Parts: sequence; C-alpha cells; structure tokens
Amino acid sequence: MAKAKVLLVEDDPIQARETEEILKKTGYEVFWAQDGINAIKVVKSSKPDIILLDLILPGLDGYEVCRWLKLDDSAKGIPVIMLTVKKDLSDKISGLQIGADDYLPKPYNELELNARIYASLRTKGLQDELRMKNRQLEELLDKVNYMAITDALTGLYNRRKFHDTLAGEFERARRYKTPFSLVMIDIDHFKRINDDHGHNAGDVVLKQVSALLLKSVREIDTASRFGGEEFMVILPSTDSSSAKVVAERMRDMIASFPFQDINRPITVSIGIAGMPDERLRNEDLMIRCADIALYRAKQSGRNRVEVASGADLDRTS
Repeated sequence: MAKAKVLLVEDDPIQARETEEILKKTGYEVFWAQDGINAIKVVKSSKPDIILLDLILPGLDGYEVCRWLKLDDSAKGIPVIMLTVKKDLSDKISGLQIGADDYLPKPYNELELNARIYASLRTKGLQDELRMKNRQLEELLDKVNYMAITDALTGLYNRRKFHDTLAGEFERARRYKTPFSLVMIDIDHFKRINDDHGHNAGDVVLKQVSALLLKSVREIDTASRFGGEEFMVILPSTDSSSAKVVAERMRDMIASFPFQDINRPITVSIGIAGMPDERLRNEDLMIRCADIALYRAKQSGRNRVEVASGADLDRTS
C-alpha cells in the first residue's frame, strides 16, 4: 500500500502533525485539510485513495463532508474512516449510516490506525478490481452483441438483424397503418468485377457501396447486407413514392462514385415495396415484392429504380 494518498481532515494542528508523521513513516503520501470546505477541494484536486475524517470540524462537520463524498460520483468510491473523541454508539452508527467505511475513536493507537487504513485500502483495491473486471465483461458483451448483428466485411447490419428489424416494422405498420418501405439493392454485373479485377477488388466495392448507402439514410433507417452483392434498407415512416426519391439518390451517388482500382462505372438496380399494402400479409411477401421490383429494374436495363405492390405478386405467381 506504499505511496497511497491519504487525506487527513483534522482541525487540531498538533493532532494533525502527529498523525501525519505516523502516516509518512509508514510510506503514505499525506494531504492535510483543516476544515470541511478545504477537504472537499483537496478531494477534487488530488483524488486521494483514502480519507481520515475528523467528526468535529469548523463549518461543515464530518457528517456533512462524508454525506457529500458519498453523493459525488467521483468521490463515493473513496474509503472514509471517521475519527472522533466521541465514543457514543449513536455517533458511530450515524457515521456508518451516511456512508463511512470505518470508525476510529481518539486517541488511536499507531498500529490500529495503520491496520484500519490497510484494511480499507485492501477492500478498495478488491472493489476497484471487481469494477474493472465488470467493465471489461460489459465491453466484451457489447463486442459480442455487435458482432452478432453486424456483417464483418461491410460493417452494415447482417441478415439476422435485418429480419428482426423488418418483423418489428411490419408489425407496427400492420397494427397502426403507418407507412414504411423496403428497398432492395443489387450491384449490377458484380461477377464481372470479381472476374476482371479479383475478389479483393470486389470486396472493396462492397465496402464502398455500403459506405455510400449509410450516407444516404437517416439514423432511424436500417441498412443491411442481405447476401453477396445484395443490400436491404428499411425506411420507417416512408411511403413508396418517398422511398423512390431516396433510392434514386442512392443510385445516382453510386453511379457517379469513382471506385478504387475499377476502370468503369459501378451501378446498382433497386426494387421497392411499401406498406401499408393489404396483399402483403407478412414480411416474406414484402421481401418477395421488393425482389419483383428489383428483377423488373434488371430486365429494364439496370441502373434504375422500380416499385412493386402486392398486386404484382398475383401476376408472377
């Protein structure tokens, strides 16, 4: 525990010097405050590892200082040992009730003082270690959760996250008759990119297309990699006509982007399905409807946006 920082809050200079000598001899770095206000200032500026707090102080007494320490987020983890000439049990209980970690009556024995400090610092060390491990565990869980819903190559949401989000939006639209649209995007002639430039170049194109899609959507939208060179974008509170405006912006942005190491333009074909639509009775039918619109865009020359409705399902069945 050598070089731990101890804040001694003591209004009696003689008692303070004696205690300071004991602490320094043991190897602690000691700060001294003669009243409650200065004690709080030292806590904020020096961040001690432990506080020896006299109960009887000018201005703010030890109870008030301790209460402040335990309410302040940056100070509540610092152990507090209350020092007092009062030996009444009610005084001890009052100090412990407001958050003091230990209680030492004056005059105190040097060995007992050091033992109490050591025990409090050891407990604090264990608590700090536990908090650190909990933080590490939370960070690991966050990383695992992120990996579970994220496509490793593009950084977009993966197919699993897409289906979960689509199910929620579909149920909301069905129940409340609110609009939302599903946008299906496919990179035109993607196999040629891999054949002509290699799979590494194809991966770069997928990443850059994903980045462009993210630039085109709002925070409430969900952009996902559906598989291969296909992407899905869920647009809440957006009808088909508004979704087509968004999709045209995506298509134009991608068509005009200078893709790295690719000596020709990259284009996408886009299909849209929208709710509410009574014929789209479930999410699978909505995906199929968007796929019909995408196929129509491909058949019509690619690099275009098409919209389909539930009525188109009957024509293709």
